[in-house]
Amino acid sequence: MITADSLTKSYGSVPVVRDVSFHCAPGTITGFLGPNGAGKSTSLRMLTGLTPPDRGRSTVAGRPFVELPNPLRTVGVLLDATAMHPGRTGRRTLHIAARVAGLPLDGVDAALHRVGLAGAADRRVGNYSLGMRQRLGIAQALLGDPQVLILDEPANGLDPEGIAWMRGLLREFADRGGTVLLSSHLLSEVQATVDHLIVIAGGAVVANGPLQDLLASDGAIVRSPEREALLAMLTAAGASFSTNPDGSVTVDSSVGGLDLDRLGRLALDARVPLSELRRADSAGLEELFFSLTTSNQEVAA
Repeated sequence: MITADSLTKSYGSVPVVRDVSFHCAPGTITGFLGPNGAGKSTSLRMLTGLTPPDRGRSTVAGRPFVELPNPLRTVGVLLDATAMHPGRTGRRTLHIAARVAGLPLDGVDAALHRVGLAGAADRRVGNYSLGMRQRLGIAQALLGDPQVLILDEPANGLDPEGIAWMRGLLREFADRGGTVLLSSHLLSEVQATVDHLIVIAGGAVVANGPLQDLLASDGAIVRSPEREALLAMLTAAGASFSTNPDGSVTVDSSVGGLDLDRLGRLALDARVPLSELRRADSAGLEELFFSLTTSNQEVAA
């Protein structure tokens, strides 16, 4: 439902986004992550027709965003919750959006109720908290019953209850066949919400795949009461390993095919007793994020 093909953008001589390609399938929630200045916002603006790319192409539901006959009925977009007119009420804000999209006005109150703003519908947006503006922006994005949601930092300003609410709303949307692309700095929340992950750094995609696969560990933890003999065995086998403060050793299973079975056989043949042999715990999203982005932050966006 969402595709990006070699999106590239520079401002003057400064490259901001470089050959960014990905796709988001129906029924999934995709997290779009990167440090500040990585090119996330510029990429989302190119997807939604706000910034023309220097090169490349993107589509939503098979068409470039600017060619959608009625975008609000296809894709709900929230890029900046603070961009709403502060003098209008929440209800009036949605009335205008509905009229522009040719939608019946009787859906406005249902949308306000859905995001928990029914009691604040007649308050001016300028008196809303940031979290309330986020809820109103999500209501506007959902107003046309779209197939796709593109959301930039939708949890910003939400309290823990609001974040849990949003997670449930997005999961329900995807479970009904919708497609969600969201950016966020709340890594723990992203890990609890998304199915697929795209990480961008220095204007380029540095990781793209199912979250579970990207977090999976290729390592094994091994421990022996005869530690020196264990290290000698691993060295002789050409293993890539590191020692841990607790006395255990982490072995990279992707080097030399040293999975658990192979390590067990090596220890048996070398007569090295093992007190622990297990798969290493999966990496957390924070650990993965920093490992991918620390050395790739040269490009500013």
